[in-house]
Amino acid sequence: MSQYFFLILSILLLNIHNIQAEGLNRTRVVNVDDFRARRNGSIDDNEAFVKAWKETCSSSISSVFMVPQNREYLLKPINFSGPCKSNVKFLIKGRIEASLNPSNWNEYDPRHWIVFDNIKKLVVTGGGIINGNGRIWWQNSCKKNEALPCTGAPTALTFSACKRLRVENLRIKDSQQMHVVIEKSKKVVVSKLLIKAPEKSPNTDGIHVTHSENVIIRNCKIRTGDDCVSIVSGSKNIEVRNITCGPGHGISIGSLGKYNTKAHVRNVVVDTAILNGTTNGVRIKTWQGGRGYAKSITFQNINMHNVKNPVIITQNYCDSKIPCHEQHRAVAISKVLFKNIKGTSASKVSVKLDCSKSVGCKKIMLQDINLVGEDGDSTESCCKNVRWSKRGTVVPPLCV
Repeated sequence: MSQYFFLILSILLLNIHNIQAEGLNRTRVVNVDDFRARRNGSIDDNEAFVKAWKETCSSSISSVFMVPQNREYLLKPINFSGPCKSNVKFLIKGRIEASLNPSNWNEYDPRHWIVFDNIKKLVVTGGGIINGNGRIWWQNSCKKNEALPCTGAPTALTFSACKRLRVENLRIKDSQQMHVVIEKSKKVVVSKLLIKAPEKSPNTDGIHVTHSENVIIRNCKIRTGDDCVSIVSGSKNIEVRNITCGPGHGISIGSLGKYNTKAHVRNVVVDTAILNGTTNGVRIKTWQGGRGYAKSITFQNINMHNVKNPVIITQNYCDSKIPCHEQHRAVAISKVLFKNIKGTSASKVSVKLDCSKSVGCKKIMLQDINLVGEDGDSTESCCKNVRWSKRGTVVPPLCV
C-alpha cells in the first residue's frame, strides 16, 4: 500500500511541476491583423496597432506583438507606452511605412515617429523593414534649400526610459531625420541593424545615444547622410563594436556644450570599425562656451578607407552660418586614446587635434597609428592647445 501511495504522490508532484513549467513558458501572440489592420499602405493602421499594443502590454503573461511577414503597414506618429505587466517582444516581420504627409505630425510633437517609452525587458526584432519615407522631409530642409527655415524632422525609432532593452535584426531606411535614438535608458543592447539613407540626406544619424548608460552597439552596418553613431551628453559606459560605416560623417562623441550648456560623457569604447568614404573617422566635437567634460574615451582597431578627417578633435566646433566668437569656457576633453588606427586619408591632414586656448585637451594618447594618402603619400598632423603623448609607431608624426 505504501509503495502505491508514493507512486501516486510522485505522479501528482510531476504533473504539478509540468503545469507550473508550462505556465512559465506560455507566450501570448497578439497579431495586428486581428485588429483589422488594413495592410494596403494607403490608409493608416494606427488604430489597429494601438489596440494590439494595449492587449499586449496589459497581458499578465509574456507576449509577442506580431507584425506579420509579407504585409505592409502605414503608420502616422505612434507611441507604445509602458509600463507593461509582463515581458514584451515586438516582432516586426513585415514592412512598416511612415505617412507621406508631414501634416500628420502635429505642432506639439514634430520630432518623433515611432516611440517606445518606459518599458522594461523589451525586445524589438524580427528582420522586417522600417521605412521613414524621408525624402519629403529632406527636400524641405534648410540644408537642402537655404531659403527655408531650419526646422526639425521626426526620428524613426525612439526608445525612451527603457531598461534591459534589446533592439536587433532590423532594416531601417530613409528616416525623416535620425534613424534610432536611445535616450534616458539603461542596460541596452543594439545589434545587427542595417541602416541606410542617401549620402546627401540631411541629419540622418544612424544610432544616437543621449542621457543613457550601459549601452552596447555591435555588429551594425550604417550608411547615412550624417553620423553613423553619435554619443552626446549624459551618456556613460557606452561600447560600440564591429561597426561598418559609410557613407556618412563617421563615429562622433558630440556635439557637446551648444548654447553654453553643460555636458558630460565618460567611459566610451569604440572597438573594431570600418569607415569607408566618410567625412570624418573618429571624432570628438564640442562647442565653445560649453561646460562639463568628455573623458575616458577609447577609439581602437579602426580601419579607414578614403576618409577625409580620420582622427579629429574639434573643441571649437561651429555649425553655424554666423561665425562663432572665441569664448573662455569649453567642455574639457581628457583621457582619450586613439589606438591601432590605420588606412587612407582623403585629405592632407589625417590627424587634427584642434583644442581651445582657455581649456585645451589633456592626456591625449596616440598609439600605433598609420594613416597615409590614397596613393600612399605622406599625410600631416595639426595640433593646437593639446597635451599629447604617443606609443609605438605614429604616422603621420605628431605636430613636428
